Amino acid sequence: MVLGRVVTSNSLRGGEARRGDHRQLNQAELGRREDMDKAIALALAASVCTATSSVCQRLGAKSSEGTGLDIWLLFRLARRPIWLLGIASMILGFVFQLSALHYGALALVQPILSLELLFVFGYMAVLGSRTVQRRDWLAAAAMSAGLGLFLFAASPSGGRSHAPASMWILAGLVTLAVVLAGLALAFGLGRRPSASPSPRAAILGAATGVAWGFVAAVIKEFSSHLDDGPAAIFTNWSVYVLIGAGAASLLLASHALAAGPLAASQPGFTILDPLAASLLGLFLFGEHFQAATADLALEALALALLVAGVTALSHSHLIVGEDEMQPTGEASWSGAGA
Repeated sequence: MVLGRVVTSNSLRGGEARRGDHRQLNQAELGRREDMDKAIALALAASVCTATSSVCQRLGAKSSEGTGLDIWLLFRLARRPIWLLGIASMILGFVFQLSALHYGALALVQPILSLELLFVFGYMAVLGSRTVQRRDWLAAAAMSAGLGLFLFAASPSGGRSHAPASMWILAGLVTLAVVLAGLALAFGLGRRPSASPSPRAAILGAATGVAWGFVAAVIKEFSSHLDDGPAAIFTNWSVYVLIGAGAASLLLASHALAAGPLAASQPGFTILDPLAASLLGLFLFGEHFQAATADLALEALALALLVAGVTALSHSHLIVGEDEMQPTGEASWSGAGA
């Protein structure tokens, strides 16, 4: 009889322990789902902010089109409230992106950020002087889906926190060569005439995307020193390269937005930034892509969607001349800061 009570007591305690384990697992799962919901909401907010930034900066820079590199462009644009609103929106988007990455994995956040292109087209549909046609929406959707699918399937992971100096020098030189080649194509070299507005905007947008990808890699290097204190941060090269490369990238982006239609420059911003950052992650930090057969098939499909979307958009009426924004209301915004 006593033995029976002991067995019953042990069974009750075992059942309570199992129920406690189940409650802990349920709470952990609930916590992960809550973090995922926060990451998705913050990534969507970041995507809207960056799209708003591109539109506002385009409205501010629209009247500053030029045929050459102008290092004083930023100072003139800084007098225009609509352009400053775009910069503020860009900073807010960056904060939302960092917050999203705090709650969710890069493989979850980055594909959501690729929706930026669709939000830009949404702005164009509301503010545009011409209708955004179905093929334009399909092209933008194909590019966003292709980019998101590629980042999800590739899911770069692993690697180290720091890269050797020699590899950073090589990466910097290659990035600089790409940017200089883009400037030469956009503004002409020697007697070669500069490109027309839409191709110039597309070329400068692509160069800006590559430059932003390099800045993202520098941010990764810089962030690895944040826990070491102010002395370690300001005695490391990364903070100074980040400031210089960030300022140069902002100047390049301003030229791209001033050069021609937003529909021409935005795909370069949206697509080449994460792709360049991913490739630099492979080269500098030893990260690796997923290479299983199913992953490679998805990556190939994603790249095909990207190419199809870019090809379709390149023939769109939205990049033939400046037709994506209504001038109404812009004069009051830009003129207020002039």
